[in-house]
Amino acid sequence: QVQLVESGGGLVQAGGSLRLSCAGSRHTFSNYAMGWFRQAPGKEREFVAAISWSGGTTYYADSVKGRFTISRDNAKNTVYLQMNSLKPEDTAVYYCAAAAFISISNSDYAYWGQGTQVTVSS
Repeated sequence: QVQLVESGGGLVQAGGSLRLSCAGSRHTFSNYAMGWFRQAPGKEREFVAAISWSGGTTYYADSVKGRFTISRDNAKNTVYLQMNSLKPEDTAVYYCAAAAFISISNSDYAYWGQGTQVTVSS
């Protein structure tokens, strides 16, 4: 089992940047593809970005493409989400998750963190 802990959320003005981190608990972290999802109040959880175990393949939601970058450091058991040019509609709780293969579907992810709040003010 993999335990995931997100950090780096907070309050930022529109146009600003934040970097989220997700630390994994196990040395087998590098065996997993990782994803970021978000959930705004009253809305369903949605896909944001995903990265393969090696970091060689990445996927992005159209709404964040060109503004967000997912990366990972397997030596540190950590995956990152660099968020630039933030918009008020990016406000949500952001979750990281681990899966056996890279996917944009939340049903493919077996392990989830507790989430970190990102609030973008206009």
